[in-house]
Amino acid sequence: MTGKKWILLLVSDERERLREITLGSPSIRALMGGAGFFGIGFVILAGFLAFGPHEANRAAQLERENELLAAELEAIRGQVSGLQGVMEELTTRDAEVRVIAGLQPIDDDVLKAGIGGPGTASLEASPLYALREDLGAETFAASYDLQALERRARILRESLSEAADSLTLHRDILESTPSILPVAGRISSRFSNSRFHPITNRAVPHEGIDVPAPVGTPIVAAARGRVIAASRQSGYGLRVEIDHGHGITTLYAHASRIMVRVGQEVERGQVIAQVGATGLATSPHLHYEVRRNNRPVDPMNYIIAGAVP
Repeated sequence: MTGKKWILLLVSDERERLREITLGSPSIRALMGGAGFFGIGFVILAGFLAFGPHEANRAAQLERENELLAAELEAIRGQVSGLQGVMEELTTRDAEVRVIAGLQPIDDDVLKAGIGGPGTASLEASPLYALREDLGAETFAASYDLQALERRARILRESLSEAADSLTLHRDILESTPSILPVAGRISSRFSNSRFHPITNRAVPHEGIDVPAPVGTPIVAAARGRVIAASRQSGYGLRVEIDHGHGITTLYAHASRIMVRVGQEVERGQVIAQVGATGLATSPHLHYEVRRNNRPVDPMNYIIAGAVP
């Protein structure tokens, strides 16, 4: 466009007025460059106006989110601390229950073991720690404490289950142990390996105890069990025999009336017969025996002092 000129005609709304402007090539280039520079500046300004406030708002929002996360994490740490207190109390209770159940308390080293070691995540490997060390450290500590509490809870659950099983077994044994005197009264003849029999007039073992009582006095089961005999037997007269499990049986002889049947389940203190003088008996009384693994033992070894119906 060298040497060329451009003519710009400006026409007013009044047709009579016409203005003519002549522009050379340098002027045209300067005008176009200025327009381009102005366009670029306008785009930059528009971008700043459009995105500047957005980024500022986003930064403020992230800061607020971090504050909320920090507050939430602090609350979680407080809850973990409370749980640790509860877990300590449960650990103490568990130790007491285990003693009652006849078990050894769990060693403290066992409760504290199992946290850390190869394969455990490290603080430096935490993605949050790479972004914010303070929040990363707090989160890692809370996670570590929660893992420790979870392990202790599992151990205590297993321990309490073991103690419950032991207590159930002990309770079953206690409920099946003949610990009361079947008839209230004075013991007239005790367990002996050799006793003069008033009817046979010779010394024979006395494998139980005798308790005199009026005819019809209730005879109760000395413990929970199952009736395995309820009939007349030579020498014993009308007698009831109960299997209490764990190798223990009891026998109630010389009854005037039997009030249970074979196979019936009875509880401690339940009436099973009435006092009489059937069989080899000179007067109404209860002859009471305890056998362990089919061998007679002294019933007084089982009767709790003062435990009479």
